[in-house]
Amino acid sequence: MHVNLKEKIKERMDHLQECMESNVHLEKPQEILELMSSITKFWSVLSEEDRDYLHAAQYAVEEQHEWRV
Repeated sequence: MHVNLKEKIKERMDHLQECMESNVHLEKPQEILELMSSITKFWSVLSEEDRDYLHAAQYAVEEQHEWRV
């Protein structure tokens, strides 16, 4: 896999984590869904950990649950 792609995915995952931990998804769910979409398009190369995180984030956005770490 291209190094730049790994970096791009990591940057987006880090940004998603920051947003989730700040509960941005409760106020701006569409923004978080768009960010997640920009990550899930690389699904085939995502780690299992990233996939699990995305599933949990998707659930929190859809159900409007507060994110607790």
